[in-house]
Amino acid sequence: MTDNTNGNLFEMEEPMAIQSKKDMILSLYNSGTTEVEAIAAVSGAKPSYVGSVLHQAGLIDNYFDLYTSTNYPMNIYSKHFRGKLGFRDVLTAQRSVRNLEQSYRYFASQQDRAGQHHTLEMALTMLDRARWTGKLEEAEIYRRWLVGKLNQPLVDNAKPMEARNEKPEVKDEKFERVELKLAA
Repeated sequence: MTDNTNGNLFEMEEPMAIQSKKDMILSLYNSGTTEVEAIAAVSGAKPSYVGSVLHQAGLIDNYFDLYTSTNYPMNIYSKHFRGKLGFRDVLTAQRSVRNLEQSYRYFASQQDRAGQHHTLEMALTMLDRARWTGKLEEAEIYRRWLVGKLNQPLVDNAKPMEARNEKPEVKDEKFERVELKLAA
């Protein structure tokens, strides 16, 4: 654009429109950059935010992380938790953990290990969401439930090895003497 008032000729640049991060993310995606990580690097946004913007716009349906809403099903197990988990206050967290426990037991009765895994994953997600938003008492409720599950031994160590169908490791005496000579 040229301004000729007062006899001065100079070029004026068009004012550059400031684009919001959301608009930039959508623009990058629509122009062919579809990798969440690449869009995050260019836009300066966190990958979680990029995934959320693209998800809400209906452009992707396969991105999940700590902050992805449980309204978007990740897999067939997601429906068991939709609208049932929260950390608004201690009572909400306690009610949520009861739901987690019921689901965990249900999946155990069905021998559905993937369902149990998803239950543990949901508990960890809620723990982290609560912790990183400063809801430490609520996070502690989730942490205790998770620790209770993870503290259960995978193997009964109280039984003798023979009862666990394990054979004690037996070394050949000759081999041990050779090992000792080599070490000396």
